[in-house]
Amino acid sequence: MSQFVDECGLNVRGGDGGAGTVSFRREAHVPKGGPDGGDGGDGGNVWLEADHNVASLLAFRDHPHRRASSGTHGSGGKRHGRSGADLVVKVPEGTTVRDLYSGEILADLLLHGDRWLGGEAGQGGRGNAKFLSNRRRAPGFAEQGEEGEERWLSLELRLLADVALVGFPNVGKSTLISRISAAKPRIADYPFTTLEPNLGVVRPDGRPEFVVADIPGLIEGASEGRGLGYRFLRHVERARVLLVMLDLAPTAERPPHEQLSVLERELEAYNPELLDRPRVVVGSRADVAESDMAYDGDRLSAITGEGLDRLMHRLGDLVVEAREMAVRRPAVVVHRPEPVDIHVGRGDDGAWEITDRRVARVANLNDLTNPDALDYLQDRLKKMGVDRALTRAGVRDGEIVRIGRLEFEYEEG
Repeated sequence: MSQFVDECGLNVRGGDGGAGTVSFRREAHVPKGGPDGGDGGDGGNVWLEADHNVASLLAFRDHPHRRASSGTHGSGGKRHGRSGADLVVKVPEGTTVRDLYSGEILADLLLHGDRWLGGEAGQGGRGNAKFLSNRRRAPGFAEQGEEGEERWLSLELRLLADVALVGFPNVGKSTLISRISAAKPRIADYPFTTLEPNLGVVRPDGRPEFVVADIPGLIEGASEGRGLGYRFLRHVERARVLLVMLDLAPTAERPPHEQLSVLERELEAYNPELLDRPRVVVGSRADVAESDMAYDGDRLSAITGEGLDRLMHRLGDLVVEAREMAVRRPAVVVHRPEPVDIHVGRGDDGAWEITDRRVARVANLNDLTNPDALDYLQDRLKKMGVDRALTRAGVRDGEIVRIGRLEFEYEEG
């Protein structure tokens, strides 16, 4: 089975928050001890982090679930629960994160150390000691722990290579990468021998080393989904330099100039910016080309070594120039901003819903079976502007409103 995986689904869930506790001091000679219930600990977050030591998404293919640890409950004597540890999920550099269902791009973890908050932790509930006030001298309720955020993600890897080899199947790309690097791809005399990308490190004399990516061959219509090459066209997107290889063998289905036209059309159809990349065009398999072949460009034979040194030096120079032009930046940590306004919309069943996590969190943390807790919740929601948001949305008397686990009939006033 292939050890290279560049697409997968991933289920992440933040740790649950621990519940606060209801407790009152019980001490000798203290007849009316106050509330001393401790807070529950927060759950752990799930972070996705780019790591240059991870080569593919293979680790998630058979084990797609990742969950952070939960916080523990509070206890009496104002003893707070322990918070859960964050879980850091390592992914390859160049991983794009999407929502599995909507396809929305959520993060692009391009460089080593880039981080994105994938599953937010559940907040720990406050113990009854936190609700002591002049109005509430003996609070008989505490907050429940909030469930951690759970979501399904789609991970898509785009390889980070300095040079990408582009050409029709069986043009000699795998032979070339095996000649110039330590990579050992499968090589045979039939199309689509390469079924997955291969990376090789090239160390030319007197120049910095660079990484070359060999992707499965393209055919006409690849940008529309034909052949195997389309699956891997995304790996070309982040290459600094393109090496376009044309087949000079007598058995080639098209002459070199037609091959170049087809390849350029496919690249442009997939992403027009690819045609603006620095590129080198060479005629491959020169060792079997006929003497009267109508081709006046650079020739290459990975078998005999013809044109190999010149090509490596040329690629090395282009890679150095491209690296110098690239904008360097430090690793970034991506958080999700909290919404400013409260969003009110219709659910699938026609009920009104407030899906904002910060509002739903207030409802979910409270014990909805406790009358005192419900009174406190009503005050909190009003101060947050929920009543105004429902009025602006046009909610009418008697209609159902849902906020997290809380569901009620709306009444004006």
